Amino acid sequence: MSIEIKAPAFPESVADGEIATWHKAEGDAVARDELIVEIETDKVVMEVLAPEDGVISRIHAREGDTIQSEQLLATLEQGAAAVAGAAPTRAPAVAAPVTADSGVELAGPAARQLLEEHKLDPASIIGSGKGGRILKEDILAHLKTLETTQAAAPVIPAGIPEAPTGPSGERVEKRVPMTRMRAKIAERLLNATQQTAMLSTFNEVNMAPVMALRSKYKDQFEKVHNGTRLGFMGFFVKAACEALKRYPAVNASIDGNDVVYHGYQDIGVAVSTDNGLVVPVLRDADFMSLADIEAAIRDLGIRAKDNKLTIDDMTGGTFTVTNGGVFGSLLSTPILNPPQTGILGMHKIQDRPMAVNGQVVIQPMMYLALSYDHRLIDGKTAVQFLVAIKDLIEDPARILLQL
Repeated sequence: MSIEIKAPAFPESVADGEIATWHKAEGDAVARDELIVEIETDKVVMEVLAPEDGVISRIHAREGDTIQSEQLLATLEQGAAAVAGAAPTRAPAVAAPVTADSGVELAGPAARQLLEEHKLDPASIIGSGKGGRILKEDILAHLKTLETTQAAAPVIPAGIPEAPTGPSGERVEKRVPMTRMRAKIAERLLNATQQTAMLSTFNEVNMAPVMALRSKYKDQFEKVHNGTRLGFMGFFVKAACEALKRYPAVNASIDGNDVVYHGYQDIGVAVSTDNGLVVPVLRDADFMSLADIEAAIRDLGIRAKDNKLTIDDMTGGTFTVTNGGVFGSLLSTPILNPPQTGILGMHKIQDRPMAVNGQVVIQPMMYLALSYDHRLIDGKTAVQFLVAIKDLIEDPARILLQL
C-alpha cells in the first residue's frame, strides 16, 4: 500500500519552508518513526518521520525546494513486502550498478548519496560487495575510521562554512547563500531597528552576593534537584519577572494603535546556535522555581543546538533576556525582539575597583543593558526597571520576599 508523506501543517506565522536535508533516497528502506527529511522554516528546523515501515518509492521535492504547508514530499511503499516490490525502483547491484564519477562501481543510490554528502573519493574506499562494488556499509565504516584518525583535529561547527584557502598571496573568496533562518533573523533585526524607537539604558550590578549564594549552595542544589546546576540566569529571570510586575509597560507590546498589557510573564531566553540566534520562551516564568528555570533553560539550549525546537517553543514571549557574557562581551546594546518592548542584556562578570564605604574594594561587577521601545516606555520607567533588577540581584533575598 502506498502512503503519502506530507510536510507538517505550518502555523499562521510560517508562510512556507525549504527542504534542508534528505536523509533517505529513493529505494531506501525506512523504519517507522525514522527521520526522513528536515524542513527549514523561518523559525525552526522541522523533522518529518516515517509513518510506517517500508521503502521510499518516490521523492517529489528536492533539497532546496520551497514547499507549502502539507505539501506532498514523498511516497512510501508500506510493509516488509514493499522491500521486494520496490526492488525494480532501485538500481540492482549486479545488473545495473551505479557508477561514481571516478569509475568505481557503487551498490546503489544510497552509497552515492553518502559519497556526495561527505565529499569522499570513492577510490579511497575498499568495496566489499560483489565484484568489489562499494556498499553503504563500506562508506559508513570508512567515515568511522576518519572520525577516529581526525579526533584531535579542530572541529568546525555545522552550518559555518570553512574559510577559503589558497596559495600564499592569493585573494580567495567563497560565496554561500544565506539559510532561510539566517535571512529571517536578519530581516527581523533590521525591522526592529527601523520600526521601533529603540533606546538603551545601562547600569552595573555587584554580583558578589549571588556568587556567594551560588558557591554556598550549588552542590546541595544540584543534588536535591536531580543534577540541575545553579546558574546566574535563574536569578536574572526571577528578578525580571518581579520587575515586570512593578513596571507593566516593559511587559507590554504594541499592536497597531493599541497597547497590549500582558498579565503574565513569558520570558524569552536568547540561545546561540550554528544556524543563528533563536529565542525559545519560558511560559509563566513567574510561577517557576529557580530549579525549574535552570532545568528549562538547559533543555531549551540542548534542543536548540540539536534543531529540536518546535514552533510552540518559539512563539510568544513578553520580554527577553540575553547573555552575551558567556562569549566575553563586556558591554552591548541588545536589539528588541518585536512586538516586545524590552530586552535585558547581561554581560561578562569582571573584577573592578569600586568605592565601598569610602574604601576601594575589588568587586565582581557586571554591566546590564536594557533596550526598550521609547514609543511606549519613558526613560524614567526604563531606568527604574533596570534599577529594580539591580537591587534584586544585589540582595537575592528580595526575590524570595518580593520586596
